[in-house]
Amino acid sequence: MKSPLLAILLWVLVVTAPLLRNHGRPSVGRLNKAQPQPSATATPADTERIVSAFTAKETEFRKALAQYRFKRDATVQTIGAGGQISGEYRRNSHLTVDDSGKFIEKILFFPTPTLRAIGVSTDDLDDLFGVQLFALETSKAPLYNFKYVGQERIDELDLHVFDVSPKALPDPKKVKDRLFQGRVWVDTEGYQIVKTRGKGLPEPKISPYPTIETYREEIDGRLWFPTYVYADEELLSDGSGQAVKLRLRIRFSEFEKVNRK
Repeated sequence: MKSPLLAILLWVLVVTAPLLRNHGRPSVGRLNKAQPQPSATATPADTERIVSAFTAKETEFRKALAQYRFKRDATVQTIGAGGQISGEYRRNSHLTVDDSGKFIEKILFFPTPTLRAIGVSTDDLDDLFGVQLFALETSKAPLYNFKYVGQERIDELDLHVFDVSPKALPDPKKVKDRLFQGRVWVDTEGYQIVKTRGKGLPEPKISPYPTIETYREEIDGRLWFPTYVYADEELLSDGSGQAVKLRLRIRFSEFEKVNRK
């Protein structure tokens, strides 16, 4: 049975973020109190134009992903007293996407999991980089409210910043209908999302989902695909009601275009 905690955990995927250099370490800093807050304003017409542009890019990137194979290195850990790792799930694979959008996995490394407080399944990982990866594509845009927050300059990138929230929450029993709530950073020149920070909704009352940051890298000089997913948060474990500190890292690399006949 799929863990409700991890099922949304990367649903993420949702959308994503800045240029990844230095072998996968995000070059754009995570938003925190030390960072400058967004500035500048936009008219409703400007907001509509920008949203239309970046959601169109999301549609393009979703379609293009099916033309690539890539590597996924996933690590989920629980952290105990003193910062020690109390359990771990690792799964490294090569993935391709078929014409229906389904992932085809070739496992490279999968040691016996030692997690106890939470459960992780293959479906959970597929969820993390699966159905809702490009959740803000054009066809999904009418489901959301977009609030223009302003502009930020991070790592020599000028970025539009939007807060995104669902207009209405889907039926919690329909897992694939989860929607994104959080913040997105959009390049002011190419109108592609380069970073996201948020979570999937709806979430259960007894076991809320973690906030996930997703970063993107430019692939083949034009396509922005997720390359790094991050979460580090204290949550309630499955069923027990006890708090557990969870750490999630997923890296996507070695994107290679596939010739389809």
